[in-house]
Amino acid sequence: MSKVSQDILLQRAEKEFLQGDYATALRSYGLILKDYPSLDEAKVGAYLSDLGEENAEEAQALFDYYQMIKSEKKNAVEIIHSLIDSLDTTKESIRELLEAPMEEQVEYGDGIRYSDFLALVKSRGSFKKTFEDIMFSTKVVITDKDEFIDFVTKLANEGFDEMALGYLDATASLFGNDQEVLALYNVVQGMKK
Repeated sequence: MSKVSQDILLQRAEKEFLQGDYATALRSYGLILKDYPSLDEAKVGAYLSDLGEENAEEAQALFDYYQMIKSEKKNAVEIIHSLIDSLDTTKESIRELLEAPMEEQVEYGDGIRYSDFLALVKSRGSFKKTFEDIMFSTKVVITDKDEFIDFVTKLANEGFDEMALGYLDATASLFGNDQEVLALYNVVQGMKK
């Protein structure tokens, strides 16, 4: 393959990529790499074409960025590889989160995790004041038994006895005959006296 045909193939592959025909662009870049395995333009094109089949928007943005920096930076290819690796790592993290057991997948849309609520309490210095501020506008999302026990105990300690009993009654069936949870009834009753 002569230099002219290499340039023509690169132009054709780039055109295919820009038109969104990522599978054809990947083949074209692959043919170039077969004869010129160290050609950076073809390597980046192949990586981005492969990415384009999954996410066209990301691939096009990275391609535009590469075109911008390739003449200015000697390490442009390394920068693109680093960005692609970063995207892959982020996608893997998201995939792991989505594949987590259902009990770990909690919707926090209009709520606040209990750990975040406790951090807010710590920064404000008062459980009662913090809870009063959020109790009508935000849910406190509790994800395990220990958080539940801690929450109900703190409610009872701060004078929210009826609310603590309401939580206990509403969740009694979830915990069955769990002695720690049942003992909370005594804690709440003891606070009422």
